[in-house]
Amino acid sequence: AFEAPENCYLLSMDYSQIELRLIAHIADEKSMIQAFNEHLDIHTDTASKVFNISSDKISANLRRSAKAINFGIIYGISPFGLAKQLKCSNTEAKEFIDSYFVRFPNIKDYMQNIRKQLFDDGFVETLFGRRIYFSNLDTKNNNLKLFAERQAINAPIQGTAADIIKLAMIRLDNYFAENNFDIKMLLQVHDELVFEVSKEKIEEAIEKIKPIMEQVNLPMRPLKVKLKVDHGFSNNWADAH
Repeated sequence: AFEAPENCYLLSMDYSQIELRLIAHIADEKSMIQAFNEHLDIHTDTASKVFNISSDKISANLRRSAKAINFGIIYGISPFGLAKQLKCSNTEAKEFIDSYFVRFPNIKDYMQNIRKQLFDDGFVETLFGRRIYFSNLDTKNNNLKLFAERQAINAPIQGTAADIIKLAMIRLDNYFAENNFDIKMLLQVHDELVFEVSKEKIEEAIEKIKPIMEQVNLPMRPLKVKLKVDHGFSNNWADAH
């Protein structure tokens, strides 16, 4: 449905697993930070640690399970929710989550600290200091409380990812203007930026955009985890992925 004009490409530049990288940084989970900075497959590495199997023996199904756990943890997933995703029993799902927290104890500490901050202050913050407020925390409805907790666990991570891509957009826009770079920044979708670039300039565009996106950092200190940007381009948006 989305096609570039004649003699142009649509270029997709996508932050790779930025939320997992951010939770590794925020929680200071050193084994996960190391895995990212050594460019390991994070889901295979997680599967190896959670299921206690060497990385070279991780099957596609185990990797898929680890991926569900990795992303589920960011959203405060329950054993029931994970069991539905993995099509296993609640008991098995709870064992997977417990094993995850044994291997990544700092992430468990992060989640407990966020819950405390939520009920002490009524808000949580992104790494850039942007606050996300919550209401109705004194409700007697336990489901609403648990929902707020899940939102609070996720908000600093997803919110920081949003801050980072907004900052990248500002820096890119300034760079294009200052250098008379003929490229259109069309769209931001989650962790992805979409550009329109002339075909003869596509390699140059990638070379210029990628480091700007990857080197966006916190105002006061660098991230402990390297940001990584994947790219693809084509005549249409679907094939650019």
